[in-house]
Amino acid sequence: MGTWDTGPFDNDSAADFAGRLDEAAPGEREAIVRSTLIRALEVAVPDFLDSHEGDQAVAAAALVAAQCPDGETVNPNYGPKQPLPVFGPGLRPLAVRALDRVVEEGSELVELWEGEDAVEWRKGVHRLRCVLTARPGAYEQAPRHA
Repeated sequence: MGTWDTGPFDNDSAADFAGRLDEAAPGEREAIVRSTLIRALEVAVPDFLDSHEGDQAVAAAALVAAQCPDGETVNPNYGPKQPLPVFGPGLRPLAVRALDRVVEEGSELVELWEGEDAVEWRKGVHRLRCVLTARPGAYEQAPRHA
């Protein structure tokens, strides 16, 4: 596993994914993100998600989360350097399902991450999931205290 840190683009598979996005025509980039998320959900080997597919799914979910309120900007040093389109709302639930698959039993990433780094990696995936599942405007709609 060519991994140098716990972030969504801190591994070779995610860097390859970012490169593929950069090389694609602008109109194809959302479809690449979508197909990457779907691939994590519909793996060829039943009940097993290999680390390559899992890493790319986390990276794709990070790109979707970056466009959400409270989403973190993706570091262009490892993530895509070319602009991405504004993604349609259908990618958010798909990204959440892909992240859930990445941390389930049968995911090679769960087997590969160990020790303190595993805790940090899981926290990062959890943060992405929280951003993706937050209701837009939830903070502004919080009830006021009298």
